[in-house]
Amino acid sequence: MNTLRLVPAAVLLVALTGCGTVRIRQLVQNPSRYQNRTVRIEGNVTRATGAVVAGAYQVDDGTGKITVLSMRPVPPKGANVRVKGEFTSGVQVLNRSFGNVIREEDVDVRGR
Repeated sequence: MNTLRLVPAAVLLVALTGCGTVRIRQLVQNPSRYQNRTVRIEGNVTRATGAVVAGAYQVDDGTGKITVLSMRPVPPKGANVRVKGEFTSGVQVLNRSFGNVIREEDVDVRGR
């Protein structure tokens, strides 16, 4: 009977473990570990470039900076964001090379 009570707790623990954010320093120092994996980061937008429908922005979490590629309007400079996306190392966009990037899947903008 006690075993049945532990199963939901274990499932919840595993689910919550996957929800944590990764420090940008970890992505930069060990890109092969995160290559093509979904990651979550949180930080401040330090640069933003884009059109109405797509663009790129740079996020700084205090441990490093990374470029986020977006297929929607980008958050403004100074905004605090939580980003979920696929980490990729060595990306080229329009003949421009980016070292490490996150292809945005979801973003939560928390204001300036």
